[in-house]
Amino acid sequence: MTTVRSRAGRAGRPGSGTGLTLAVLSAATFGTSGAFASSLIDAGWSPAAAVITRIALAALVLTVPAVLQLRGRWSLLRRGAGQAAAYGLVAVAGCQLFYFNAIERMPVGVALLLEYLGAVLVVGWLWLRHGQRPRRLTVIGAAAAIAGLAMVLDLGGSARIDPIGVMWGLLAAVGLALYFLLGAAVDEEPLPPIVMAWAGMCVGAAALAALGWAGVLPVTATTGNVGFLGHQVSWVVPTLGLSLVAAAFAYVAGIGAARRLGAKLASFVGMAEVLFAILFAWLLLGQLPSAVQFLGGAFILAGVTLVRVDELNTAPAAGRRESPAHVPELVDAQTGRRPSELRDGSDGQIGD
Repeated sequence: MTTVRSRAGRAGRPGSGTGLTLAVLSAATFGTSGAFASSLIDAGWSPAAAVITRIALAALVLTVPAVLQLRGRWSLLRRGAGQAAAYGLVAVAGCQLFYFNAIERMPVGVALLLEYLGAVLVVGWLWLRHGQRPRRLTVIGAAAAIAGLAMVLDLGGSARIDPIGVMWGLLAAVGLALYFLLGAAVDEEPLPPIVMAWAGMCVGAAALAALGWAGVLPVTATTGNVGFLGHQVSWVVPTLGLSLVAAAFAYVAGIGAARRLGAKLASFVGMAEVLFAILFAWLLLGQLPSAVQFLGGAFILAGVTLVRVDELNTAPAAGRRESPAHVPELVDAQTGRRPSELRDGSDGQIGD
């Protein structure tokens, strides 16, 4: 918790403007993943094949900067191997696989809105596991998000949502919640963020490739042209976009934002990914949720925003209560000197 509070304090530094720019760029590039993946899936790629390609190529791109950060500090990777493995299996591979399975059965925007219910699951886990009871603002936010989910599903509307797609979307929400929880579980000397992302991608890609080789996951891909932006293009175009733009660049920008803004504020700005995903799905794929579903998305975003704002307001208040720096030191009435000066025998002057 101390590490989280100290990073949050960085938001007010001069570099916060750069951090905000990086956070928005990260959200925008992450938001393109659904559009790139849908073009591959529609051409016959299985979700597992798209995820493996995305993670493996992104890990390859991040290898050089990760090795440079680990130079002379390989013991960090050995100590953090367990956390990196869990991060790669659940937060990277699992979350993306669930999400890609969801967009195979429903529009990208709806699937992403379901996935971002993971922020509400984080609040529930912290309450049940760590006794951090949510305050009124968080409760209101959770209620708004649940109401938004009901509108997104639009059970009484003309557009029927595939229940299997809903299940995959909710599993992606669980993966997103674990992404935040595992990312926040830092020790005194954690893995550098780029190394954590690179190691997690390596583990995730290897695990999914092994499952595909064993026949547990269907891994199919084609090398023919795919439909993208209303044109037939080579499969390499969306593959590179999915790996370089929506993975490697998005993770690097997100890491830079988190270092400048702190994890909480960066994740709050990262909620803009939902809006970017809907925008890109509309512009690139012609997918736009119905009016009721769009309103439900606004409710979910409002609920997640309230939850994040409550967390941001709680941390500074806790820091003020815990820090003794706000308590002025009393001055002795007779000598005019502070107790610390009397204890160390100093005369209150500078110098020897």
